[in-house]
Amino acid sequence: MLGGCGPSPAALSGGPPAVLPLPPGIRVAFNHRGGGRYRSPVSGQWRQGDDLEALLLESIRGARREILVAVQELSLPAVAQALAERHRRGVRVRVVLENTYSTPWSQQHPVDLPPHQRLRQQQLAALGQGDAVAVLQRAGIPLIDDTADGSRGSGLMHHKFLVVDGQVVVTGSANFSPSCIHGDADAPTTRGNVNHLIRFESPALAGLFAEEFARLWGDGPGGAPDSRFGIAKGGGPARVVDVAGTPVEVLFAPHRRSDPNQGLAWLEAQLARARQRLDLALFVFSGQNLADRLQELHARGVKIRLLADPGFAVRAFSEVLDLLAVTLPDQDCRIEAGNRAWSQALEGVGTPRLAGGDKLHHKFAVLDGRSVISGSFNWSPSAAFQNDETLLLIHSPLLARHFEAEMDRLWRGAELGISGRLQRKLAQQRQSCGSGTPRAAGGAPAMASTIP
Repeated sequence: MLGGCGPSPAALSGGPPAVLPLPPGIRVAFNHRGGGRYRSPVSGQWRQGDDLEALLLESIRGARREILVAVQELSLPAVAQALAERHRRGVRVRVVLENTYSTPWSQQHPVDLPPHQRLRQQQLAALGQGDAVAVLQRAGIPLIDDTADGSRGSGLMHHKFLVVDGQVVVTGSANFSPSCIHGDADAPTTRGNVNHLIRFESPALAGLFAEEFARLWGDGPGGAPDSRFGIAKGGGPARVVDVAGTPVEVLFAPHRRSDPNQGLAWLEAQLARARQRLDLALFVFSGQNLADRLQELHARGVKIRLLADPGFAVRAFSEVLDLLAVTLPDQDCRIEAGNRAWSQALEGVGTPRLAGGDKLHHKFAVLDGRSVISGSFNWSPSAAFQNDETLLLIHSPLLARHFEAEMDRLWRGAELGISGRLQRKLAQQRQSCGSGTPRAAGGAPAMASTIP
């Protein structure tokens, strides 16, 4: 399917071929890409972007022996039905989910759910296409979540990957859900959280992801309680494989804070290599060491463009505030320990303009137009020290051009500097808290459990 020795065209299901070439064995899809167009299965209308669900379905339907799925949320009925069809054809299918999303929504009473989960249930019911987890269960597909190790669950089982026949890996920033890919059925203005998926054809890379899946799976349902999630997996260093001539480095989180392999330290080491320019599109940015490293790079003359999700950018723990030379007390009027706001705001930082209800869900960086950081890993302590996560470093100028094009698209019309939303929040907190009170070292930030 992805044969040949030279760069392959960026052809994607659901959209016309893009102009930019891709490295052999690698494809990428952006659900808001300007050059793509497909008919949304949620609204039935043609819309701009690449069809991420079509990429998943293509990979699943091509399976002949085995499909491994580890994803925080799987609520696309067509994906569940495709997995069920492959299972009936004798393909070995196994699924790992986050425990929050492993119970069929159609079997839950709204009164028992917190507001966020209740809204999700309403949105999925409005889709009118069935309950994806119930489809998996009826088909007899083995499924576990991150309580299979006997715990209440890891921080989050936050992976987003699919492995097919020990050959193909699909991974990136998107959960397999309508809201992460197409938009919400009860909100026609939404077009889905801004996301991407990368498809690799590489037995070596598939082997690394299969090893990670095996740690999560253990003996599976009914077997020995030997599943390992979160910190119990033991961490480990990043590993490098060759994908048809493209070096790809993989790190699976979490790690202990003292582990030199931990994700925030790994990210800082990659950023430190930048010499000319950095593009960053991030859902969550709350790693203080990364903000400090960006300040050093800026002082060295590295050109930085950083766009963050508008909702997370204005939370008190957000390092976007540091880059804007702003200190914001939290809801308890406390300032995070070790906070180091810049003395002068970085000009190239802001938030993209999105449809109401959509989020910037990317977790990518482009270094000097030559390498791409991607994966499920939000740039936060929770991702590094609690969650089951994937981090990728892909050394490919060809692939970097696609991510730079996505950054250019988001940059057009972005609100740079202190947004109106942040101005209002600053005014409210100053009226309530004044300048705030420093939090003691080791004190937990408010709402820490909600930080991905």
